Amino acid sequence: MSDAMQETGGNETGTQDFPVPAGVYAEPVLSVKHYTDRLFSFRIARPAAFRFRSGEFVMIGLPNAEKPVFRAYSIASPSWDEELEFYSIKVPDGPLTEHLQKIKPGDTVLLRKKSVGTLVNDALIPGKRLWLFSTGTGIAPFASVIRDPETYDKFEQVILCHTCREVGELTYGHELVEATKSDPLIGEEASVKLMHYATTTRQESSHMGRITDLIQSGKLFTDLDLPPLDPKVDRGMICGSMDFLKDTKRILEEAGLTEGANSNPGEFVVERAFVD
Repeated sequence: MSDAMQETGGNETGTQDFPVPAGVYAEPVLSVKHYTDRLFSFRIARPAAFRFRSGEFVMIGLPNAEKPVFRAYSIASPSWDEELEFYSIKVPDGPLTEHLQKIKPGDTVLLRKKSVGTLVNDALIPGKRLWLFSTGTGIAPFASVIRDPETYDKFEQVILCHTCREVGELTYGHELVEATKSDPLIGEEASVKLMHYATTTRQESSHMGRITDLIQSGKLFTDLDLPPLDPKVDRGMICGSMDFLKDTKRILEEAGLTEGANSNPGEFVVERAFVD
């Protein structure tokens, strides 16, 4: 989201009354929350006809140009939610996020009508433990997955792993897990089955280090009192930076897990549509 494409026609929030492109919904912003100078989340109204599977992403944009820029964003809300939540980085010169980070309630966000993605339960074969490996805003699809009742129907344990540079960047994940465990729909099961393992790579915290290093050293499993990865019982989803995707994919394959897809379910899946 940091290429040099130019946008025109934007005001302070990056929204104006340009025509809505065909095949696109135009929905109002309901709420915005800023976590750090780099991270924020927002919610928009959900179109009545919009359907998606928890973990999928959709293309979003702003009505600030005759040909608006669209980017892939994971839907952070679960498939049953009446609103659509997104979690984003802020890029000062980003063709979309330069304006998106300035939105406020009442502004308009554009949403393409089709959602896609591989970070869905359907792309995994049955197992006992589901590992969700993420860095930065890569936690967004897992915010959807851990709030879906189907996830707890299919797995005995769900482990959300989230790595960021600084402690403040972990706030979204901490609030997410707390809200999930108190949710009236899935809170009871989540309180028993959901585990959260957050680490930092720069600022000191209770758990330090890249999650890939912690997997390979075995510290992750020691800290959680869980056995090492076993293809007979463990399943995984990966979302984050490109290097993180490559490294985690290699580690899971070395542990005997095979990559899956919507058309051919496996023991783990990777989302390559975007990087954080």
